[in-house]
Amino acid sequence: MSEFRAQSKTPGERLRRTGCMAAIVAAALLADPVGPAVAVERARPADSRQTQLQRDADAVRDAGVIGVQAQVVTPGGRYAARSGTAVIGRDVPVPRNGYFRIGSNTKTFVATVALQLEAEGRLSLDDTVEDWLPGLVKGNGNDGRKITIRNLLQHTSGLYDWPHDIETQMQTPQGFHKYQFARFTPRQSVARSIAHAPLFRPGSKWSYSNVNYMIVGMIIDKATGHSWRDEVKRRIIAPLGLRHTLLPGDSPSLPRPHAEGYTIDPTTSRPFRSTVVSLGWAGPAGEIISTADDLGRFWRGLLGGELLTHRQLKKMKTTVSTGVAGWDYGLGIMRMRLSCGAVWSHPGGTPGFVTGNAVTPGGRTSVILSESTDSQSAETAAPRQNLIDHAVCGPETGRS
Repeated sequence: MSEFRAQSKTPGERLRRTGCMAAIVAAALLADPVGPAVAVERARPADSRQTQLQRDADAVRDAGVIGVQAQVVTPGGRYAARSGTAVIGRDVPVPRNGYFRIGSNTKTFVATVALQLEAEGRLSLDDTVEDWLPGLVKGNGNDGRKITIRNLLQHTSGLYDWPHDIETQMQTPQGFHKYQFARFTPRQSVARSIAHAPLFRPGSKWSYSNVNYMIVGMIIDKATGHSWRDEVKRRIIAPLGLRHTLLPGDSPSLPRPHAEGYTIDPTTSRPFRSTVVSLGWAGPAGEIISTADDLGRFWRGLLGGELLTHRQLKKMKTTVSTGVAGWDYGLGIMRMRLSCGAVWSHPGGTPGFVTGNAVTPGGRTSVILSESTDSQSAETAAPRQNLIDHAVCGPETGRS
């Protein structure tokens, strides 16, 4: 999920978690080494792009991330790097193209389905929550008659983000074990969110709220007569051939191969294993599991026009300010400014994993970065951003 709060100083410090907590803030430095670096995918002497990617992956590791995998696809080739270890305290290489939880990247899949449905005339972005789900959002100043689907997709609804409260508690071992196998229905999450007063009048400001996408998932269910998961599978996963992209529901397991995921306890700065966790309650806000191959393919396909018409993609890319310099939010997608210009992204995080990414405007170049460490430290923000910038802004990346 993901949190992109207006108070943070950098984009990396602002996004996080379970599919919703998109806080790509990331890993506290451990008091003891996390294990020897695993420098696989070694570069040929003449391959400067590969060398740079490995150097950048090592820098992310050195900032405190236990396991790192990165993949870059450009018109000129495909590059991959791994660093750190898959199991803390052991010399276990991070798997090539291993599975990880993609967190708030899930929102981009769900927004894509919503825009496809609009193109088919099955819903309108100007429809309200009340139009589709009468009585769902009502009370304590919350009014579903005034919140549109566009507000939900763009995080301008003003709804309080109750799921983030759970995510915050899960950053300690005690809180993680309390909610490790939690089961909440979307209606329960909405009810607990609207028990709080709205943050602002719908459409007047921006504030990241995971519950927005839980409501969008319910609207997709109602509009199609099928679950949002089935629609994602039929409309995105199958057409793009994403054979390693999964919607696990309440299943807590992560397919193999995978690096173990760890969360850094902010009270002790020590890691604890958080690989096995049920995130079905996060659902359309952050449930999906994927690989670097599949996630990169999704982003290139989306920006390359394979999933949305030009008109719908233009709507997706129409942004509002997040209040963070260099980051603006569209409909389930973020515009991020790099040294060579604007690219598109949606960071994500869950217990155990943080995902960074970027794709060029025409979908020709993508970078996917998975870190198997979830923490509140800002130490990894700069090396993560450097890796993404070097990957996208290097030679032969295809800026279109």
